[in-house]
Amino acid sequence: MAGSDPTAPPPAPPPAPLPPPSTLQGPGWQPRTARHRDEVAQGLWGRFGGACEVAPLREVLLTWPGEELRYVEEPAAWLMDGRPDLARLQAQAEAVAAAFEAEGVRVHWLRPRRRPPPNLIFARDLFFMTPEGAVLARMAAGQRAGEEAFAAEALAGLHVPILATPTGTATFEGADALWLDAAHVLVGTGRRTNAAGLALLRGVLGEQGVQVVQVEVPATSQHLLGALVFVAPGRALTLRPTPSITAALAAHGVEVLAVPVSEEVLRRRAVNLVCLGPDRVLMPAGCPQTRAWLEAQGLDCREVEVGEYVLAAGALGCLTGILRREGGPC
Repeated sequence: MAGSDPTAPPPAPPPAPLPPPSTLQGPGWQPRTARHRDEVAQGLWGRFGGACEVAPLREVLLTWPGEELRYVEEPAAWLMDGRPDLARLQAQAEAVAAAFEAEGVRVHWLRPRRRPPPNLIFARDLFFMTPEGAVLARMAAGQRAGEEAFAAEALAGLHVPILATPTGTATFEGADALWLDAAHVLVGTGRRTNAAGLALLRGVLGEQGVQVVQVEVPATSQHLLGALVFVAPGRALTLRPTPSITAALAAHGVEVLAVPVSEEVLRRRAVNLVCLGPDRVLMPAGCPQTRAWLEAQGLDCREVEVGEYVLAAGALGCLTGILRREGGPC
């Protein structure tokens, strides 16, 4: 080419492009390949979960009752049957914790840092545990609005992932969901859990390969748990169940133990209990006839006094948030 210097060195090649930084998946980047459920099993999150109502109970969440129980309104304004005595209620909370710990169950306390609604003592209503995390509740009663925030704080403190929070007009309460077996969950709809809440559960559980079986909650029960309590693999106590509950249990071969209706059952909430493991339960004290009947059905019964909780319209099943059960037949 005219004017070029044949003795000049060739032009330097352009510099090689720099590798992207690790933040843009360059050297040092490690892709996340494990599924969430695998990470849970590997211990990335806290210890929680279970897909069963009767496997050995290992960890629970209880709410410490505080000054919110000294409310001045009438008990009905807080959905209660009577006014609990705070000192006795706190003593009973300690006794419940001791009863669980005697059975090898670790107790975690929800101790609110600000004043909550009085019904926060009923932790079972506030969430539903799955093998991959918790589904938070959205309470149906206006008096209980906001309890979910306290539950979310407690679960986060235990490193439990919250898989879903109902929004819009959806309502869902944890005592309306019961594991039928590892692949099926009964969800009761009625006063507390509505169609939108049911749809939320279907979506979350469907991602885990679990089918939701919808049933109606009896008009006489607050929640599904008030009409149905599993006590062993394929065995359940029922109290005035709806036809849909009866049909669902029959379709899955569940042996039904129909609880005789009595003053103990209606007034002392004798079968508002917690299954500690197959054929082993913790029940409210002061119910000798019901205890004798349960023992005649082959159940091993422990008991603890919860009379102040009964005044507040709940008992052992209502106050116990289930965090973890061991794996096993369900």
